Amino acid sequence: MSSARENRFSGILEEIEAALNAGGDRDEKLMRVCEILSSRVRYYNWVGFYLVDTEKERELVLGPFVGEPTEHVRIPFGSGICGQAAELRKVFVVQDVSREENYLACSLKVKAEIVVPIFKNGKIVGELDIDSHEKTPFTGKDRKFLETIASMVAEIV
Repeated sequence: MSSARENRFSGILEEIEAALNAGGDRDEKLMRVCEILSSRVRYYNWVGFYLVDTEKERELVLGPFVGEPTEHVRIPFGSGICGQAAELRKVFVVQDVSREENYLACSLKVKAEIVVPIFKNGKIVGELDIDSHEKTPFTGKDRKFLETIASMVAEIV
């Protein structure tokens, strides 16, 4: 990866840290994170958070997001990429969603997706979900960058 991308990611992390330390409630802060990621990384075309339903515990509920509306406002663990990431407690990087059997399509424009679980005290509390309109856009640097953001966000979720 070029150092330009690394420098951009470093600058974005600083912006996100400032947004998380600014005033506002949890959802306002999460929305700011979505807005920063969506505006600063050209291939992050849909950016959102799914949070674990505190009553049902094995279901994700759509939180703040930037991008086209989605009908997937509740996702059971194990269903689709987000549900699989929650069920298996691991990052999912799908470079071509057309090759996935267990995929919940949000838009025909989506070509790739990365889902990063958010953990707090060893328990999954949510996920950062990013869709791209490009195939194979995500690198290991994206994964590390988004894992860092998930760790930062865990403090307020």
